[in-house]
Amino acid sequence: MAEKPKFCPCDLGDVFDYQPLGCEVSIEHIKAYVKKPSFHTNAAVVVIHDIFGWQLPNLRYIADLVSSNGYITICPDFFKGGEPWKPSNDISQLNEWLKTRDPKNIDSEIGVVLKYLKEECNVARIGVIGFCWGGSAVHHLMLNYFIFSVGVSIYGVVNLMEDNFNLKNPTFFIVAEKDEYIPLDQWQPDNTLLTSEVSHMGKIKQREDIKEIESSPEAECCRPPSTTT
Repeated sequence: MAEKPKFCPCDLGDVFDYQPLGCEVSIEHIKAYVKKPSFHTNAAVVVIHDIFGWQLPNLRYIADLVSSNGYITICPDFFKGGEPWKPSNDISQLNEWLKTRDPKNIDSEIGVVLKYLKEECNVARIGVIGFCWGGSAVHHLMLNYFIFSVGVSIYGVVNLMEDNFNLKNPTFFIVAEKDEYIPLDQWQPDNTLLTSEVSHMGKIKQREDIKEIESSPEAECCRPPSTTT
């Protein structure tokens, strides 16, 4: 009897009841959500969505949270107007659906985003963070672009890339210890800096979870220096 194909158990989780603070803009052939802090900054973070798309309130909350710490954040629509994955879709069709949404095929959109950040926002320093599908996109970018000074890949499937660790700049991969989709044996010892026992990909289910993270001592070291005028 043939084995049934395995599919990554992508879970939407709880959708936040949240009113985003930024705005949507059109940039050449794509749309994007943009949030700027209340003071001038030349630092930006590109926030890359998962399979559930760029309009998910949860993603925009994260973008607003990052922006509140002193960064211009931008969440482009890397599906270019295409339908995001819906929880009601047949999970057995996910791999076929992904064939037209390759996280490595985003160079055209990234070029548009970088041009916008430089010309419209006068950005000099750029980081990138992505979730699941977006985490794989981050990995692709950190393998190919020097312009991203730091990257954070949250549950990006690392083995999608041929040259996993020839990274241009520091990249933080957040994965679980016991996850058959992102096995630990693909990690080189000198690439693993922090470990903790977690069984599979998690999701932040409530805004209170994020508030707890934001107020933690560990988060304090990630904040940029305060700006005075």
